[in-house]
Amino acid sequence: MVTKQRNTIAEIAARAGVSIPTVSRVLNKRPDVAPATRERVERVIRESGYVRSRVANALRRGSSGIVDLVVPDLDSPYYFEIIRGVEDVLERTELRLALSSTHNEARREQQWLAQVAEGATDGAILVLAHGQSERLDELRRRKIPFVVVDHRGELGPAVPSVGATNWAGGRAATEYLLSLGHRRIAIIAGWAALRCSQDRIAGYRYALEQAGIPIDADLIRPGEFRQHTGYEQTCALLELPQPPTAIFAGSDLQAMGVYAALRAHGLMVPNDISVVGFDDVSIATMVSPALTTVRQPLDEMGRVATTMLLRLIAGEPLDSMRVELVTSLIVRESCAPPHGPTR
Repeated sequence: MVTKQRNTIAEIAARAGVSIPTVSRVLNKRPDVAPATRERVERVIRESGYVRSRVANALRRGSSGIVDLVVPDLDSPYYFEIIRGVEDVLERTELRLALSSTHNEARREQQWLAQVAEGATDGAILVLAHGQSERLDELRRRKIPFVVVDHRGELGPAVPSVGATNWAGGRAATEYLLSLGHRRIAIIAGWAALRCSQDRIAGYRYALEQAGIPIDADLIRPGEFRQHTGYEQTCALLELPQPPTAIFAGSDLQAMGVYAALRAHGLMVPNDISVVGFDDVSIATMVSPALTTVRQPLDEMGRVATTMLLRLIAGEPLDSMRVELVTSLIVRESCAPPHGPTR
């Protein structure tokens, strides 16, 4: 166990470009580290899922040996990326992962909570589809540590959570399409009530407003981050008197529905319509043309959430209750300047 931890510290030092003693000083919260260096080392520690020795010792004392991970479904590669990050951190501990799918049903979320209350768990990582305030309150009452990933509603300041910069991602995707000359840019987001959907639409609107492009409500479409909603909403967009020249889909899976609808209408990507996705899961590089998309560091979100949970289980304070990881635009082959005059 000691050798494994030393190797981990050495890996952190190598990734951060510092010495092993510097990593130790950061871990022990020593003041004799430059602020920029401390920030870089702490970021690598979060991303690597490093488990401090005192956390590991606490887990060995009175531990059930189980961490629960709850996801809405297992139909999307989105969730597999998060699961992979969680497993990566748990492999460094003696904990086992208990995976549950709620199938996007509030009733199943409630059933899971009842089962956890009756059984034993050290803590939970939650990727829930519905508003969770009551269920989170119940976990608190039962003193079950938890961390929420990619939250789907409003969370209070006391709720530990990990997410991504959705607003910045929406802005970056829209600004890229604007830079190519597009002016009729549509967005197919997720459920209108979801915070991540709202943030992406807000980033989209900001980019258009900054470019002096009037907001057209007909070009803002709700979806469910699923393929069929990408297909359905694209068909509706193509029926408009002035169809869009580019479509920004709220997920890569939804973008696959956009591709299918455009093919069904005899249109080509990007010759006729440009497409941008969101997530950067494996299918983004498997389709033709390869999908330009906003990358969410999903596996990293899983690692950071698990590291936070392990600290909560051990009774350690968190450096921050809310962690937002940076999104980035990945340019591939699905976008091109619009043909003909822009509108």
